[in-house]
Amino acid sequence: MRLHLLTPLVAALLATAPTVAHAQDAGMVRVVMTTSFGDITVDIDTERAPGTAANFLSYVDKGFYDGGQFHRTVTMDNQPDNDVRIEVIQASVNPDHADHGFGSIPLERTTVTGLAHVDGAVSMARGAPDSASSSFFFCIGDQPSLDFGGDRNPDGQGFAAFGRVVAGMDVVLRIQQQPADGQSLDPPVGITSVSRAGR
Repeated sequence: MRLHLLTPLVAALLATAPTVAHAQDAGMVRVVMTTSFGDITVDIDTERAPGTAANFLSYVDKGFYDGGQFHRTVTMDNQPDNDVRIEVIQASVNPDHADHGFGSIPLERTTVTGLAHVDGAVSMARGAPDSASSSFFFCIGDQPSLDFGGDRNPDGQGFAAFGRVVAGMDVVLRIQQQPADGQSLDPPVGITSVSRAGR
């Protein structure tokens, strides 16, 4: 009798498993960054951060990050003038494309997207709100001060997280630990290519 009762339940769970897995992947675009230290694989959330994701993927599809670089490392030891300290590495497009971008984009705040600056999050670098364009960074460890209402930036608007590392955090950590002049990596760490997975 017990076997008879369990069989429909097991069948129902198995039938719904693919649907659940598909729902978790909905809106994600996988991108692979090949660097001189190895690959970093990132899932870009086009559903919850559509504007930021579309902007980033435009740079990817145009090849603007190919030949780019990780130029900045922020560690607990190299930000003496900041009361609120963070840990990130920051990257930029190939210098040859620095003047050929798509302009600045509206800030998609974390209160709107629901994406927090957790360990491995990818987010857009910016000065003022609505000023981000092509430069992005990866969080090392959870960085709540970068979310909306956080006090890393005096305006309190936070930064626009739009995805997360799914493989290659060891590469991110290795880049962060490279020699730097202040926060400037010396030398920068080269980005060979950035492309959608499977392309």
